[in-house]
Amino acid sequence: MINRLARRDELPVLRDIERAAGECFRAIGMPEIADDEPPSLPELTHYQRAGRCWVVADDGDWPVAYGLTDPVDGRLHVEQVSVHPDAARRGVGRGLIDHLAERAEAEGLPGVTLTTFADVPWNAPYYARRCGFRVLADAEVTPGLREIRRREAEIGLDRWPRVCMLRER
Repeated sequence: MINRLARRDELPVLRDIERAAGECFRAIGMPEIADDEPPSLPELTHYQRAGRCWVVADDGDWPVAYGLTDPVDGRLHVEQVSVHPDAARRGVGRGLIDHLAERAEAEGLPGVTLTTFADVPWNAPYYARRCGFRVLADAEVTPGLREIRRREAEIGLDRWPRVCMLRER
């Protein structure tokens, strides 16, 4: 598997990956997440042009996972990580997270943050157990992460418990 920046012509594929990855939420009683639209092509184009849209490509150079990042409060923030179900459970997502952490370190950033569902097995428990993240205490949540959580609440993601997480160097 190859970690690399996404190419513009691949952006529609990333939307397909997001839709396929979202289907697993249906099985755990979160159909609203499964039905949520992926980032739009203009949004993905913004990330791609900024050099903040990463893919994991298979041996045929076809994207099977992707991640979007933003600078937030002096850290690299993982806005989105999605792995196509056909590539799941093979370390693809963990490899992408590790790659993003390496990018943060190369940029001199002290860590990587993300927000995620607290109780979904492949979200917060996975990031803590397999990827080196820890849940931030409320006092540790930075202004930028509070703003992200506010926007998440506005679109209804707070129907399920969510947390902010940090992976330090």
